[in-house]
Amino acid sequence: MAEKTYPLLSRRQIEGLIADGRSIFILDQYVVKADPWLQYHPGGDKAILHMVGRDATDEVTALHSPEARQQMNRYRIGKIEGRWTNFTPPIQGGKFRPLSEGGAELEDNATESVSSSSHSSSRASSPLFDDDNAESTLRKRHANNDRPASASVSSAPSVEVEDGMSFLDTLTKGNIDLDLAKYPPLDFATQDSIVSKYRLLNQRMKDEGLYKCNYGAYAIEITRYSILFASSFLFLHWGWYVLSAVCLGAFWHQLVFSAHDAGHMGITHDFHTDSIIGIVIADFLGGLSLGWWKRNHNVHHIVTNSPEHDPDIEHMPFLAVSHRLFQSLRSTFYDRVMEYDAAAKIFLRIQAYSYYPVLLLGRFNLYRLSWEYLLKGQGPRKGPAWWHRWFEIAGQIFFWTWFGYGVIYKSLPTNRDRFVFLMISHMVTMPVHAQICLSHFAMSTSDLGPHESFPQKMLRTTMDIDCPQWLDFFHGGLQFQVIHHLYPRMPRHNLRRAQKLVQDFCNEVGIPYALYGFVDGNKQVVGTLAEVSRQAAILAKCQQVISESDSPIHGHSH
Repeated sequence: MAEKTYPLLSRRQIEGLIADGRSIFILDQYVVKADPWLQYHPGGDKAILHMVGRDATDEVTALHSPEARQQMNRYRIGKIEGRWTNFTPPIQGGKFRPLSEGGAELEDNATESVSSSSHSSSRASSPLFDDDNAESTLRKRHANNDRPASASVSSAPSVEVEDGMSFLDTLTKGNIDLDLAKYPPLDFATQDSIVSKYRLLNQRMKDEGLYKCNYGAYAIEITRYSILFASSFLFLHWGWYVLSAVCLGAFWHQLVFSAHDAGHMGITHDFHTDSIIGIVIADFLGGLSLGWWKRNHNVHHIVTNSPEHDPDIEHMPFLAVSHRLFQSLRSTFYDRVMEYDAAAKIFLRIQAYSYYPVLLLGRFNLYRLSWEYLLKGQGPRKGPAWWHRWFEIAGQIFFWTWFGYGVIYKSLPTNRDRFVFLMISHMVTMPVHAQICLSHFAMSTSDLGPHESFPQKMLRTTMDIDCPQWLDFFHGGLQFQVIHHLYPRMPRHNLRRAQKLVQDFCNEVGIPYALYGFVDGNKQVVGTLAEVSRQAAILAKCQQVISESDSPIHGHSH
């Protein structure tokens, strides 16, 4: 049977299709139209929308099984010639001309200023983004090479006379300049070389068997889970309620790691089998929705640390890791404005101190998000994952029956005991939330534009935590977030073996590999939160000075 031939599509034709609302991306030099399966995608539609107009080869390879990639071949509509230059996706503010407008091919919207179009959807234009183009920014990279990386960009001169937007633009420009000085340049030759070596490393990982799951390690995991779960009920029976709550919380803390593995198909590598494992762990035993997590987490893996797009750093009004959240950005994930309102101004002022207390209550928020996802039917209703919602709802009923009714209501004698048990069991899970934040909160939140390669973006926005091997059970693989972000489907028990290979890769391509001890990493995160609080205080001072200067009392009434 002859291989199907596909028409050669020009960049202008592809742009026109996207302008007409088509979800088009490039995969291995083929043009793929994702519209037919957008609403059926088990990982949610948002992850696909962030790939529209881009060469998604590395993202698709990292997050999907070979079988899933084979299925995507059914949606090919054409081919391209030569190197593809990424557009900025419409969901990130990219602008596209319909074919009916005619005229010369639109000058590559990816050669707009670094960060310009992704900001355009969230705020008014500003000279910082709308006047500089990518080439001039790259030239500035070399001029800034001597600038110390530790320089504080918030110590802008004459900040009192700047208005709020100018101050925030100065901070953003400073952060971008620091990243451009620290990381390899964004020219095509450099980024293509990084991608080529990244793909060769992926093949080496496969050749060394690092994608093969270590089922013996899961036998140890299951033994640990069973001991914690049984201990919780034994202590509950004996009336040792605090110790019972601690063991149950530790059980949930450990379970999360295997649910994470299953969500990435890192256990059996079979979609349906790992989905069942993940839902049983997350919903039936933990009360959290695996479907919500996958929808959230896949976007996080693609637009890591982007204030507008990555839900894992969108915690307004309680926490902000970037001054750009002072601009009341619109979250493309939650489809709402993250208001920098009076409450946010209060909470962000103290966030370096409230950070850990907020994390202690994190699990309660996950319940809310899980039920919102399931009740609104935000997951796929058709396709291979159509049954997940109903299986998850059954899991939620099961969880609240055994935990809510059986443990909290029936097994504890007083309301005080119930409250203490509930709070302790949930607060014990805090290290999971801290570990997730630890890997990203202190890393770059700058948008360097659509030219940046997938591996460089992952390495720029993610850190690893150095710990002794005997502590790996406590971190559950989350201490190897850099390797995990580069190769999400790799079983976590192999991540330590992969670390040396990734470090060698980073040395070869000249990308800094962020590795901190657990304590130092936490210091970095708290330091970042304190710096953002300081920037918020400076912004408030700017606005106060401007307000006073415009006041009739000061003789400047207009």
